[in-house]
Amino acid sequence: MIQVNAIGDACPIPVVKTKNAIRELAGPGIVETLVDNEIAVQNLTKMANQKGYGVKSEKLGENQYKVAMTIGEGAEIPEENEAEACLVQPGPRKKKIVAVISSSEMGGGSEELGKALMKGFIYALGQQDVLPETILFYNGGAAMSCEGSPALEDLKSMEAQGVEILTCGTCLDFYHLKEKLQVGEVTNMYVIVEKMTGADLIVKP
Repeated sequence: MIQVNAIGDACPIPVVKTKNAIRELAGPGIVETLVDNEIAVQNLTKMANQKGYGVKSEKLGENQYKVAMTIGEGAEIPEENEAEACLVQPGPRKKKIVAVISSSEMGGGSEELGKALMKGFIYALGQQDVLPETILFYNGGAAMSCEGSPALEDLKSMEAQGVEILTCGTCLDFYHLKEKLQVGEVTNMYVIVEKMTGADLIVKP
């Protein structure tokens, strides 16, 4: 296996480095490329599909992705003089949407209904054409990202699609939930305020 570090590299450098690694491999094997943006992930994936390589991408953390290509026996090896191009070009800046959830219930009144509404809200959030960039959980909402939450499957699905899931660490401590966190990462109030003040749109149930 060869690992390529293309973090900080602009298009088409990640593709160039990956093709060089595949040539160096000179046969079946795996090439893993680390990049820091989704456009690079898309470019590498399209290149792999064009060449007939197996490809799998994974988000490792904020602005860090891994694209693993499996080059099989008899797979096409890139030519030395092959022209490079960005297959995917960055488009207009996407609106930065942040969802904030401060309770395990939606609205006032019936607790049973409120919990059902919150589960439905998180499910519907994951079905939108444009997903939020970040979902913040704090106070009673911290329970929604923890063991026993009815929304875990939907949250994990959104996380797999690149949505950042952050839960207040102070809140997890207060409710004795820190060891039960099941999705996303622990955050603090500074980051919560930073995410909210930097948002173009805040969605709150």
